Formats: sequence, structure tokens, C-alpha cells
Amino acid sequence: MGRFLTRYYILILLSILCLTGCNSPDSGLLQSNQDSTLKLLYWQAPTILNPHLSNGYKDSEASRITLEPLTSYDKNGEMVLFLAAEVPTVENGGIAADGKSVTWKLKRNVKWSDGTPFTAGDVVFTYEFITNPAVGSTSANTYKTIKTVEAIDDYTVKVNFKDVNPAWFLVFSGSDGIILPRHLYQDFNGANARQAPANLMPVGTGPYQVVEFKPGDTVVYQPNPNFREADKPYFERVELKGGGDATSAARAVLQTGDGDYAYNLQVEAPVLKRLEAGGKGKVVAIFGALVERILMNQTDPNQQAPSGERSSVKFPHSFFKDKRVRQAFNLALDRETIAQQLYGPTGKATGNFLVLPEQYNSPNTTYEFNPKKAVALLEEAGWKDTNGNGIRDKDGVEMTVLFQTSVNPVRQKTQEIVKQTLTSIGVGVELKSIDASIYFSGDPANTDTNQHFYADLQMYTTGNDSPDPGAYLKTYTCDEISQKANQWSRQNVARYCNPKYDQLWQQSTKELDPEKRRKIFIQMNDLLVKDDVVVLPIVHRADPAGFSNQLEGYDLTPWDRNTWNIMDWKRK
Repeated sequence: MGRFLTRYYILILLSILCLTGCNSPDSGLLQSNQDSTLKLLYWQAPTILNPHLSNGYKDSEASRITLEPLTSYDKNGEMVLFLAAEVPTVENGGIAADGKSVTWKLKRNVKWSDGTPFTAGDVVFTYEFITNPAVGSTSANTYKTIKTVEAIDDYTVKVNFKDVNPAWFLVFSGSDGIILPRHLYQDFNGANARQAPANLMPVGTGPYQVVEFKPGDTVVYQPNPNFREADKPYFERVELKGGGDATSAARAVLQTGDGDYAYNLQVEAPVLKRLEAGGKGKVVAIFGALVERILMNQTDPNQQAPSGERSSVKFPHSFFKDKRVRQAFNLALDRETIAQQLYGPTGKATGNFLVLPEQYNSPNTTYEFNPKKAVALLEEAGWKDTNGNGIRDKDGVEMTVLFQTSVNPVRQKTQEIVKQTLTSIGVGVELKSIDASIYFSGDPANTDTNQHFYADLQMYTTGNDSPDPGAYLKTYTCDEISQKANQWSRQNVARYCNPKYDQLWQQSTKELDPEKRRKIFIQMNDLLVKDDVVVLPIVHRADPAGFSNQLEGYDLTPWDRNTWNIMDWKRK
């Protein structure tokens, strides 16, 4: 009787389970797949998965899931090893006593996701690729200090510098230090670099491999079968979805729970707070080195060189060549209103280009919102409204500017605030917003990229990617001017050139005394924002991202992309 009742209850239990689940035979599988799929939302969709050929953080974030550097840095500035086996020191022979070379030991038995062994040859090749002028790499700045890179053996790389290098740890580190597979790029080390299939279907040493990529839309990843840590990664599938806008991405993670992670939530502070009340996720923000800034084109975007190039160094800007005009524009920036109304707790008004690490944040600079002073400077410079149309003019030139940035609600509202003040002091302003996938693409054939800068003003965010700001500050040296000759691949998009700034840069590359070097960096910052006034910093931005409450293991750092430790991300 007891056995009969047991069978009877089992049959009833099975019937109940069938009633609730048998009509959906895949329901259990579906739930399992949902739990094992990581959903990433990027309103700025990646367009290429080789970070050395892109100017956008969204491409670096997507690439970082698959590709790795030798080392990186955590939020405390401590070195974290990826493909390197140990931290070089003077004691272990890694750092030369004369400061002119560093030797890296590499991890053994690491394989690319296609099964090919990773060796020192890949590191040497990556250097050759990045520094080949025909490639037009956007990471080349960091590697200009290098004389040669040589493979001592399969697991040892020696980097020889041109001179003493206090920033030896910058090369092959972080998002600029991504190592590429030689066997897939060796036939594309030149002007054909953008044609490499691996730019769209990368083969890496990281925890996941790309199985599908639709540029500007989606990327699908699966675990790298050859990843060196057998118990990682956690997810069976990663889906990166691009498009839409920052607010809808935030809503999907914070309010509806349809996503696990939302990238770069540059959304007005009150809106983020309201969405976070949905209870499905939270905003995680870290104040790194990011500064939202306006750049003033030092060249004339309306004149065309014989080669067809606009914004050519041959033609100085018609009114930004006058420092008084640049000062007037700086005085017309209402930084506090922009920071408080649009950014809230995720932004602080700033007048500095270099804000982190804190010891480099210049105490010598100030910012002021004073339209009356701005008007006086423009009058002094001879810019008056002679025809009564409300716009200042001089020698037949109207003071009208084209002000461009990427499509983003916060940036468009920032544009409106800036336009309102500039209009009040007699400047005509035309606004332009460009899809982020184009604006930050680095595509030499597209004239709407921020590196072409065919406008008078433009706005976006960058910052130093390392605790050492040397490479970041190098972007304003004369050699780094973005132009047709280098396929618009350099970062000095304002086309600023000052021999004094270049001299300071050269000093910084050889100065081993940390205090003297700190003072040099502050001088360089002051030249850009106070003495020459070519960069108009607005807001020191936190980098807010949305994370599901069910996700754990992430550990944000200002010195790498958010996906840098995605091997550790898991569901609770």
C-alpha cells in the first residue's frame, strides 16, 4: 500500500509539472540559456574589433572581451598581469639599470583561440604593426619612445628605448597594449591593414571568442576553448547589442531587467536616478581621467588645400588664431550649469585637461563664466557687428561657428547651453550631431570623424589610459597633428603646434625624478588650457555604467576598459 501511494504521488507530481511546463518543451532550456547568456548593451555600437585601428572606446570595450595586453592596472594603480608572467624590476633583471630597456617574461602554454601558440613573436609583430606609418594605427603614440623590440626566445621580449624612459610600463599595457596574432595580420601590415579579416572576426587569447559580428549592430561571443584558465569564463554566450540611445540602454538594465550591462550611460542625472528606482540594476560610476572638452580648430575647415584636404595646417583659422578670441570663448562656457544640471553626481566642472592621478591636477588654473569679459575681449580684437545682423564680423568674415559632437542627449543639451551663451555675445552657432559609430570610427574615408574635424568646435571625452599621463599629453605635440598625410590617424585633431610644448614633452620622456616630471606635466596642462587656450575642458566625468543586480565579479578601473576582467563576471 505504501509503495502504491508513493507511485501515486509521483504520478500526480509529474502531471502537475507537465501542466506547467510540458506545453513548452524548451522552457527549461530557455531559462538555462538566459542564465548562461550575458547581455551587453552599447548605444554606441562597435564598428571594428581591432582597437589599434579605432579612435572609439566602444570598439576597445568590445575588443577587450577577446584580446589582451601584457599587463594592465587596477583602480589602485597596481599592475595586473595578463600575458606577462611577472612584473619587471631592477632586482629580477627586468628593468635595465640605465633605464633604457625592459625585459618581459611571458606566460607559457598560452594559445590563441584558434589553437596557435602565443609567443614573443606576436609581441614583436604587434609593435611593428602599430608603428608602421602605412597602417595608420591610433595607438602609435605610446610606442614612439621605442628603438627596437626583440624576441630573446619564445617567452622573453626585450624592449629597447631610444633614451632613458621613466614610463617603460606604458608599452603593451592596457587598451593601447593589446597584442595581435602575427599569423593573422602578417599579410596586412601596411596600407591594407583595414582589410584584415581579423579586424571583424578577431582571434585572441582572452576568455571569449567572436562567433558573429555585424558592425554597428551586434557581436556574439562564446567561450575561448583554449583559454588558459579552465574554470573560466562563466557564461556560455555573450551578446553585445548596439544601437538605440543611452537612456533606453539604461532602462533595459536598471528598470526592466532586459540587459545585464549598459555601456557609457551619459544620461542626465535625474533620469538615471528615476530608472535606478526600478530595482533591477544599479549605476556604477568611477571618477577616472575622463574630461569632456571642447576643442577649437586651429585650422580653417572652410578652406581647401590643392590636395582636397580641409582643416589643413596650411590655413590657420580665421579668428581662433587670435588668443583673445579663444579666451572669450573660454569665458563664455557655463561649466557649473552644465555639470550640475546635466551630470549631477557623475560630473564635476573643471578647467584642467589632466585631472588624474591627483598629483598631476594643476593648482595654477581657474575657470570663470563671464560673458561681459568675453564681449570686451572680442571688441578689443576688432570683432564687431557692423551690419546689424546680430553676428560679429571683421574684414568681411562673419564670426559663425559649426559646433559638432556625437549623438547623445547630454551632449546635445550641452551644445544648446553653449550656443545660448555664444549667441548672446554675438557669435553665430550652427549645431551638428553625428552618430557615434561614425564620429569615433577612425575611418580615414569618412569626413565626419572627429579626427577629420571639419568644423570650428567639437566636443567629446578622452583621458589618460594609464596612471602615467605621458602618452595622453603627447597628443598635442606637433608631430601628432591629424591630417591626410597620416590618414587622419593621429590624436592632435585641433592641429595645435607650439615648440615650447614639444620641448616640455621631450623633457618628460627623459626625466627620472618623479617630482620634476610631475611639474613638467602640470606645465604642459597649463599651456593647453591657460596660456594658449586651445582646449576648453568642461566636466571631469565619471564613467557611469549600468549593471544588473544579478551580476557580480566586475571591478572597474580608470586605467582600462570596463570589460577588462570579464573573465570574472558571473551571475549570482
